[in-house]
Amino acid sequence: MGNCAVAQIAEGDLPDAAAALTQVMPTLAPPVRFADPDGRALALADYRGHTLLVNLWATWCGPCIAEIPSFAALVPQLKRSGVLVLPISVDLTGAAVVRPFYARHGIDNLPILLNQDGSDLQTLDANGIPLTVVINPLGQLVARMDGAANWNTPGTIAFLRGLSAATPRSPAGRVPA
Repeated sequence: MGNCAVAQIAEGDLPDAAAALTQVMPTLAPPVRFADPDGRALALADYRGHTLLVNLWATWCGPCIAEIPSFAALVPQLKRSGVLVLPISVDLTGAAVVRPFYARHGIDNLPILLNQDGSDLQTLDANGIPLTVVINPLGQLVARMDGAANWNTPGTIAFLRGLSAATPRSPAGRVPA
């Protein structure tokens, strides 16, 4: 049957992402592909050199609805560290539902990124949403969280900033290839 998008049922407060995140042996990140609202094809490789917090979510997913505001609150905390938050919606109708969702929730600092065919769920071996992975500046997957969490916590911020700071850079400020 393969993987399918099934929403996690959330009860109670969201756990602190720093405590719930599973760190893994760094491995090359899978070829996650998505698009912007104009249909421009994007991939994680387009963001090499940044620590990435990549979240697969949908506007109909209860835990995702609870979690997404914590990503929006996290963005200003990470602005100077080079960490990027990439929420990728797997909604079938794409930006037509994501734009009004963002507006209803007062979210104006997250990009609208789309994977309407849901292929990223299989690429990341997801059994449901939300799913969040952390990619270091070298393009390696270093952590994973199946389910919803509060991402705007001191421990999570320190972890993500630490990944950015720990990445070796060339004298020109670039991450080595």
